[in-house]
Amino acid sequence: QVQLVESGGGLVQAGGSLRLSCAASGSIFRLSAMGWYRQAPGKQRELVATITTDNSTNYADSMKGRFTISRGSAKNTLYLQMNTLKPEDTAVYYCNARVYTSSLPYLFSYWGQGTQVTVSS
Repeated sequence: QVQLVESGGGLVQAGGSLRLSCAASGSIFRLSAMGWYRQAPGKQRELVATITTDNSTNYADSMKGRFTISRGSAKNTLYLQMNTLKPEDTAVYYCNARVYTSSLPYLFSYWGQGTQVTVSS
């Protein structure tokens, strides 16, 4: 139904920057929200940041002031600008989209395959 594709991950030194991208496609009737989450080995997936259709944003405390989530000029495109990266930011970063696929009041959550971010010390 809906496909999400992330890109932009890689290996950087502590203090460096990366910009992640996500493109959503498929049977999106109405978009509710999009966001970035991350998961380190042995840990639960955690919130990084979310953004609504009216560009209201929400960040996890550890990311405030360092990360910026934004929507692209093209619809259903999402970005995450990551600055002042720390080794503890090392994780697989996932794009998430919460969408309605029809006029029925059922909200679906879709995930991308993830992109690896590794921050060396």
